[in-house]
Amino acid sequence: MEPGEGSPQQIRQALLFFVFLGGSLVCSETWRYSVAEETEIGSFIGNVVKDIGLGVEDLAARGARVIFDDYKPYLQLDRQTGNLILNEKLDREALCDLTEPCILNFQVLFENPLQFFRAELRVKDINDHTPTFLDKHILLKISESTTPGTSFQMDSAQDLDVGKNAVQNYTLSPNPHFHLKLQDSEEGRKYPELLLDQPLDREKEPELRLTLTALDGGSPPRSATALVRVLVSDINDNAPEFERSVYEVLVPENSPLDSLVVKVSATDLDAGLNGELSYSFSHVSRDIRKTFEIHPISGEVRLKALLDFELIKSYTINIQAIDGGSLSGKSAILVSVVDVNDNPPEIVITSLTSPIPENSSPEMVVAVFSLRDQDSGDNGRMVCSIQDNLPFLLKPTFKNFYTLVTESPLDREKRAEYNITITVTDMGTPRLKTEHNTTVLVSDVNDNAPAFTQTSYTLSVRENNSPALHIGTVRATDRDAGANAQVTYSLLPPLDAHVPLASLVSINPDNGHLFALRSLDYEALRAFEFRVGAADRGSPALSSQALVRVLVADDNDNAPFVLYPLQNASAPCTELVPRAAEAGYLVTKVVAVDGDSGQNAWLSFQLLKATEPGLFGVWAHNGEVRTARLLSERDAAKHRLVVLVKDNGEPPLSASVTLHVLLVDGFSQPYLPAPAAEAADAAPAAPLTVYLVVALASVSSLFLFSVLVFVAVRLCRRGGAASVGRCSVPEGPFPGHLVDVSGTGTLSQSYQYEVCLKGGSGTSEFKFLKSVASNHQESVNDVEENSNFINGFGFN
Repeated sequence: MEPGEGSPQQIRQALLFFVFLGGSLVCSETWRYSVAEETEIGSFIGNVVKDIGLGVEDLAARGARVIFDDYKPYLQLDRQTGNLILNEKLDREALCDLTEPCILNFQVLFENPLQFFRAELRVKDINDHTPTFLDKHILLKISESTTPGTSFQMDSAQDLDVGKNAVQNYTLSPNPHFHLKLQDSEEGRKYPELLLDQPLDREKEPELRLTLTALDGGSPPRSATALVRVLVSDINDNAPEFERSVYEVLVPENSPLDSLVVKVSATDLDAGLNGELSYSFSHVSRDIRKTFEIHPISGEVRLKALLDFELIKSYTINIQAIDGGSLSGKSAILVSVVDVNDNPPEIVITSLTSPIPENSSPEMVVAVFSLRDQDSGDNGRMVCSIQDNLPFLLKPTFKNFYTLVTESPLDREKRAEYNITITVTDMGTPRLKTEHNTTVLVSDVNDNAPAFTQTSYTLSVRENNSPALHIGTVRATDRDAGANAQVTYSLLPPLDAHVPLASLVSINPDNGHLFALRSLDYEALRAFEFRVGAADRGSPALSSQALVRVLVADDNDNAPFVLYPLQNASAPCTELVPRAAEAGYLVTKVVAVDGDSGQNAWLSFQLLKATEPGLFGVWAHNGEVRTARLLSERDAAKHRLVVLVKDNGEPPLSASVTLHVLLVDGFSQPYLPAPAAEAADAAPAAPLTVYLVVALASVSSLFLFSVLVFVAVRLCRRGGAASVGRCSVPEGPFPGHLVDVSGTGTLSQSYQYEVCLKGGSGTSEFKFLKSVASNHQESVNDVEENSNFINGFGFN
């Protein structure tokens, strides 16, 4: 339709108007044209000029046009040539579906004058569609009891094409059970049927898969396929069968509860209810039902109770499988319990000897014991041992019996108790171990003598002690035990029979305490030695001894004694001093001794009283009385001096002596007393002379004795021996205000004086000489420490 023309609705209305007004305007002849579907646009269909018999110029002049009944412009009229041209691609299936033939009616309209020519366009089918199955998977359920010759209808394939392009044939894949038969429907279409040729067996082939192919009549033909699944329905014609007639399983005895023992499986060739199996035990004992359980569906056999290889080593379990049709199959399970190392070794002590004496002979049987392991194989093999470095040995005897024997000598004093651990290990995996602790005591044998803590003891006791005074303790230990270690102390007979040991000391036999039985006197006994013994109460008794040395310490119990001047003379001693004497002139020397020793015998001198103070002085160290200044005529002729001698003891003891000093102009006869007076004084002076002679003799004897003692002491020291009552020399520096004196008096270490008595004139006269033995220091020291001289004079 060209542009500018009326709409199809307007044209339709006009056509209807003219049709009703006059049918003479419509040509009764119908022109027919045809075209194949899917022809390309612009294709030539026909020429209306030739068919109508008009000229080409009439087409344009009379306004010729093509109008289809559905007013769609399938064709186009070319007014220049009169050709009908295809205006669009035509689809027969869309235009007419399955209607055959497919006719499209249209009119050729001339407007001036008005005239209609009827025509039709036939759309011819081409094979442009493939057959299709509505269901690509066709399922057929056929019982295995179906007889041969039975047919099974199936749905046909669909094809949009018509005529020979529609489905013309069906084929079936080759198989031994079915063949295909084609049937015609009332519409003239073909549909397939399956015919059973041979009986079906579900147990052999429960499902068949066939391929159905549909072919159309096109050239080339098109086809479609569908899968035909034939499910063979079961009938209960097979009994269940187990995979194995006997199931043999190994189960460790330490398997936990609910652990899987075995899973049995039976098969039934039937299907459905006929193939549903139920598992159960068949004719089993109560012990098996207590120990095992079987799942009715899965066939799993599990543990209900723990296994114990040592109690039951194997089980035989009868099982059955029953299908839905009450057919059954039977099998058996042989359960072998595998031993695991779950039992530790056991130790049973049969006999034990404890305590054992320490002098036991080697290989003495201490204990007998047996071993047991309830496991088997390597799990039951055992190895027994004890600790190293023990004087014991394990010896295997009969079967699993062992003996524990001594291997080396025992010594209770080194070790009185042995904790023996008997270790038993099996050879299983993992290895189990059992330990048994046994205590073996070693009894004592009296093989150790008491031993003193010291080989010698030195005790010190001060003189004048109270009787029964505890002066010390000796102690001995015994490494043994019990009665063998109970020590009794005693005094052994003295080596020196002159020492009255029984009257000096005693010992407590239980604890070794030593007591002084009487008061000791340092001046009489300075030291003594004795032996003590310690014996145990074993059988036989063993003993030992130790040396005890007792040193008597001095006490300040002796006051100083003045040797010169003598105080018990009938007449006082008068010292003469010339008036011409210079300061420091030696008037006389006070000689004193002290029976004590050491510090108690250190003496000091002090001028206590004087007629004229300041004229005379006393040297504190040696007792020398000297003038303190020059004498004068105004000084009195007679002087009385009181000298105090004091020791260094605690508390200090002292003595005093009175001196008479006469000042004279010289020692000539006129200054001496008259003969009558001398005769009168001769009788009183005689005793004084005797005392002086005795004193000088004593001093000389003492000197000689001191020399001998000194030599003896030197020899004793070289020989390493000590004698009873040996002297001891005080050590250490002396105090500055004291003179070092001993029991012999005030003779210093630097001076020794000789006093001579002159006679011939009937008068007594002293002459003081200078020091003649200033180098006898060592001799004097020895003399000072000898108390025999003091005892000789009776100064106690």
